[in-house]
Amino acid sequence: MPTRISCEVRDESPVTLVRLAGALDLATMRTVHTVLDRCLTAQPDALVVDLAEVDVVDRLALSVFAAAARQAADWPAVPVVLCAPPPDAAGWLAETTACRVVPVRPDCAEATALAGASAAPRLRARLEPVAGACRRARELVTDACGRWNIPELIGPASLVLTELVGNVVRHAGTPMQVTVTLRRPYLQVAVTDGSRVAARAVTGQDLRAEGGRGLLLVRELTQRWGSAPTGDGKVVWAMLPAN
Repeated sequence: MPTRISCEVRDESPVTLVRLAGALDLATMRTVHTVLDRCLTAQPDALVVDLAEVDVVDRLALSVFAAAARQAADWPAVPVVLCAPPPDAAGWLAETTACRVVPVRPDCAEATALAGASAAPRLRARLEPVAGACRRARELVTDACGRWNIPELIGPASLVLTELVGNVVRHAGTPMQVTVTLRRPYLQVAVTDGSRVAARAVTGQDLRAEGGRGLLLVRELTQRWGSAPTGDGKVVWAMLPAN
């Protein structure tokens, strides 16, 4: 009989809480990974995973949490904390080297407080797809870089974010959320919109149609960039070195 696991996602802004219940094994860990990945693309300040009702059938499946934490540490710079594991699971988490990258707390309230305290500095803004959106995005970057004492990144980060926001205005035409995060050694910018069409760098005839810039400029100015689907659209993100 196939094993089952349920994943209840609760937005307790600025922290997202995921409550798991059921059997965790090498089959159901795929479901867990999908849910955690979707939560991370929403860029909460932190992600807390409640394990109180989880039956760990295969201890190797616990590696799903280490994988999620490593991914989140890179982008979108979201701390992941586990809470209230059953005694056997708590012992295995303590013994498993791969899972030591994830903090474990016996109490979910404590885990939420810990996650919030370790959150990276982050500024957000909701923008409409209008001509003034790019100017507002540049103002957000200027504010962020001033607060975090990285004025040298105002120029390049403004250019990158202008391109990302401009693409939403020109192509998606939906409201968007702009997020600027400092997790050294990177400054991260991200734009979430309501279009499922993936972003891509253009070349050749398409490049001339975009005025010679587009996402190629983003690629040139950043360490890495990417596009990921969200529940009802996508997020396009980029990372600039911030030494």
